[in-house]
Amino acid sequence: MKKLASLFLTGALTFGLLAGCGSTSGNAETPAGGNETTPVESNTPSETGANLEGTVIKVGATPAPHAEILEAVKDLLAEQGITLEIVEFNDYIQPNLAVESGELDANYFQHITYMNEFNVSDSTHLVSAAEIHYEPFGLYAGKTASIDELADGAQIAVPNDTTNEARALLLLQQEGLITLKEGAGITATKADIAENPKNLDIVELEASQIPSRLADVDLAVINGNYAIDAGLKVADALAVESADGEAAQAYVNVLTVKEGHENDPAILALVEALQSDTAKTFMEETYQGAVVPMF
Repeated sequence: MKKLASLFLTGALTFGLLAGCGSTSGNAETPAGGNETTPVESNTPSETGANLEGTVIKVGATPAPHAEILEAVKDLLAEQGITLEIVEFNDYIQPNLAVESGELDANYFQHITYMNEFNVSDSTHLVSAAEIHYEPFGLYAGKTASIDELADGAQIAVPNDTTNEARALLLLQQEGLITLKEGAGITATKADIAENPKNLDIVELEASQIPSRLADVDLAVINGNYAIDAGLKVADALAVESADGEAAQAYVNVLTVKEGHENDPAILALVEALQSDTAKTFMEETYQGAVVPMF
């Protein structure tokens, strides 16, 4: 995205796939290329009809909830002879570039709108292999305990990347704090604020930094994954996006691959696992509304 800044922690991802995907090896700091591995012959084909015994899948993901969800479905893939390796990161740029370059075969961290905007800004060829879940944005209390107590000129922190800033501003509009220009929608920025009755100071910060700055501002709009990382519960938010309607569709989190690999047998096996009853139950019981299955 044009406004996207590299987050303060840069993670790198490695993800290898056999049966149509390359195997890679690396660590959470720097993506690295690797050697291909020959699948082992087996009499236990996957649901797709492909023999995936011996396949190694490496997936990059943010720690929570994405890496945790992947961890929860490891055994489902192991039943097909697939080893799932998860590499955690805290960066929104490197995982996409790594998928584009082939150093990763997939990542699981972003919503569909972000992915589409990234393709435009960085000339990548990323596609969604499947829609997995939705993380409602929350408005959390910092120095001010409630929306009603907001003073004139109060500070509200929002993410500084284009799609997530627009989403945050839409939530503030939903709560009657600001009014955006007509048609601003999911591309809105501070410049699109038409009415600001309380003269609120909208503080743009890198999304990952907002939880640690919560005590410095009056209120903050926080991405679902970073809220989870910080131990914030959606039930404690002062306001939350509805899981119904435009937001859920525009911001559904997807499994991302490079164009042309969405139907690779191992990718299909991963999609099947992520859209399983096991994954759904884990999301609902673990996150209690902060992560909403979309399948």
